[in-house]
Amino acid sequence: MAGTAVPREANEKLPDAPLRRKPTINDVAQAAGVSFGTVSRVLNDAPDVSAATRQRVLQVIKDIGYRRNRAATALVTSRSTSIGILSDGSPRFGPVGTLMALENVARKKGYATTVISVEQPDEESVQAALDTLDDTGVGGIIVIAPLVEMAAAVWNASFRVPVEMIAAGASSTPNVFTYSENQELGARLATQHLIDLGHTDIAHLAGSMDWFDGRVRKRGWEAALRDAGLKPGLCLEGDWSPRWAYETGLRLVREDKVPQAIFAASDHTALGVIRAFAENGVRVPEDVSIVGFDDIEGSDYFLPPLTTVRQDFNALALMSMEVLLGAMEGRDVDRTPIAPTLVVRNSSIHAASHSRNVPPLPAS
Repeated sequence: MAGTAVPREANEKLPDAPLRRKPTINDVAQAAGVSFGTVSRVLNDAPDVSAATRQRVLQVIKDIGYRRNRAATALVTSRSTSIGILSDGSPRFGPVGTLMALENVARKKGYATTVISVEQPDEESVQAALDTLDDTGVGGIIVIAPLVEMAAAVWNASFRVPVEMIAAGASSTPNVFTYSENQELGARLATQHLIDLGHTDIAHLAGSMDWFDGRVRKRGWEAALRDAGLKPGLCLEGDWSPRWAYETGLRLVREDKVPQAIFAASDHTALGVIRAFAENGVRVPEDVSIVGFDDIEGSDYFLPPLTTVRQDFNALALMSMEVLLGAMEGRDVDRTPIAPTLVVRNSSIHAASHSRNVPPLPAS
């Protein structure tokens, strides 16, 4: 019957579609009407190309779908286009946020990333992971090292490429340089905010002292209080979890030890203690002011919205990459830690507005 398609046999092969050849740098040069060298200078972001030519080449690259061959580039320039990232695999907010931001920044700068995590941050595991990254041909390695144990393993390791460690408050060594956000400053900002509100009994629900972050945040809390002539009050060490903070909050209520104000080492810690207080008639901020740390997504929707210290992981990743690339290229880069910012919301109010009156503690 005219117009009726004849069905193919199920096992009959369709003709193979012609394979499309991948566009090359020569194709880009020909389409843009420039030389091979000009395209290469554009790809390497060289300054000696006019804005109009650069824009034309970039548009052709986009139009024909040219993609740079990183392996070939590394062979020609003798410079690796890959960065290694070593993590302890922690699911906590800080390490995960740092890892995601680093991978994103590296990609935007034209570097591929190879990520390895270790289950146990001991010397043997860390050395094996560093060797694996080195064997893949990375030009440098960034280690996300929140744990003191992992940092010690890196300091004792051997490697052939520049190694940078993101570890809050840790010092650089001749072989390993460090970079971080100034978390001690962030803790000072949080504590000073409570001091400025007239609070004198300011407790700290700390993170784990196995972490650099826990140590420097506690140090910042202590320093701000001493600088104000106040004695550091109650400090309880936890594990960063809302559950620990919730159980601790219940104990503070049960033992009638709820302070005027609390600097919580993380927003998750603040979340747990706020729930414990709410279930037992202790109001935030009417009875106790609370400040967190991290500014996690949703902290502005806590009840009440949480005053906290914001960490800028994108800025941290950008500067960390600049520091590593500087080491790889043999140039000096400013390694001044970036500063966090205080975000004031509704979980902290002036002490005079509290319905509970706590006498000031004497200076030490």
